[in-house]
Amino acid sequence: MFKRCLSAVFVFFFFVSTAKAQLVIEITSGADQLLPIAVVPFGYDGVEALPEDIAQIVEADLARSGLFQPIPRSNMLSMPSKEADVFYRDWRLLKSDYVVIGSVNKLPNNKYRIGFELLNVLSQKPVQKHSSIDVGINNFRDAAHYISDKIYELLTGSRGAFSTRILYVTAEGDRKAPLFKLQVADADGHRPQVVVESKEPILSPSWSSDGRKIAYVMFRNRRPNIFIQELASGKRQQIAQFKGLNGAPAWSPDGKKLAIVLSKDNNPEIYTLDIATQKLERMTNHYAIDTEPSWEPDGKGIVFTSDRGGNPQIYRLDVNSKQVERVTFEGDLNTRARMTPDGRYLVTVQKNDGNYHIALQDMKTGRVQILTETYLDESPSIAPNGSMVIYATTYKGKGILAVVSVDGLVKYRLPSANGDVREPSWSPYFK
Repeated sequence: MFKRCLSAVFVFFFFVSTAKAQLVIEITSGADQLLPIAVVPFGYDGVEALPEDIAQIVEADLARSGLFQPIPRSNMLSMPSKEADVFYRDWRLLKSDYVVIGSVNKLPNNKYRIGFELLNVLSQKPVQKHSSIDVGINNFRDAAHYISDKIYELLTGSRGAFSTRILYVTAEGDRKAPLFKLQVADADGHRPQVVVESKEPILSPSWSSDGRKIAYVMFRNRRPNIFIQELASGKRQQIAQFKGLNGAPAWSPDGKKLAIVLSKDNNPEIYTLDIATQKLERMTNHYAIDTEPSWEPDGKGIVFTSDRGGNPQIYRLDVNSKQVERVTFEGDLNTRARMTPDGRYLVTVQKNDGNYHIALQDMKTGRVQILTETYLDESPSIAPNGSMVIYATTYKGKGILAVVSVDGLVKYRLPSANGDVREPSWSPYFK
């Protein structure tokens, strides 16, 4: 299983170029009650320096979730790497509920075996028996995220999303004539890679359901065009270059279609495009502006933004009947809707009294919660486990990315050292 996940992740590094600057995480708030956990530095039997500190990455992952409170290394009374060497009283004194131990052993052919174990301090027993994974010299971060995902799932019951990735657009250099770069990075902002760059704007990056392809809008000669790109090969295909607007591509859950916005018939409308046959089907037909489509998880509906009621609000389109119904009613306006993977919640950008914030609407009860307090929030995208929302905002006069949990308690920023950052898109789980 790990090898399949690993190969899916490394598909990105074959035909993309290295980006020097990475996003740096600044945690601003967490849950009310954090679970104390100690991630002990992994033991190592080798002489050469290791490329990454596995335990440090795992600790950072868990801290970033806003659910855990890692015990500082400087406070640790011992640093065991196997259960036989663990003195549980040491960890009780530190009020740690759980301990993560592990080891790194060098194998032939530049391979490494990374073993890890999660221990319950109260019961003095393993939560999970010792397990190990074999990785190459360049796979240490992937191994660490994999371990973080396993620990997160064991202790929360929900699948972790530390091994996923994010797409985003940076605007670097002269603000009057910036260089736009579509980049892909780990969910923690590390290992950024440039997918494509242009002197004209790049917008609306979107992942296919298997994480192997992306779609995005890139301007050419001041005209928007929609592209599909394979991340492994770098092969790019222009799939929409109609007269007028070509925008907002969104992959269907089965990966066979894109919902897009076209104004080729003189008004912005929602269309679907069958990728294999190139068959185009018009889904909306209204004199208002219909834009920003996003599929429901089951593929039976599309939520989109329309001003057909006067101000922009979110509407739902039934894919089969093409019937449309309004979904949002609170706020001066709502835009850029995204549905959580279970279909329970709708995330939008909501404007109230001149302020744009990320809002969460319960699709069963209709209850709306404002999740953010940042400035000029836009472009939300949801983690594949439905726990977090990444979005673009403004901080100290600069465009950055930020993350908020769906309960609004956990928040952190991902500013970039170079230029403004916009248009985030969180990957699915890789298949």
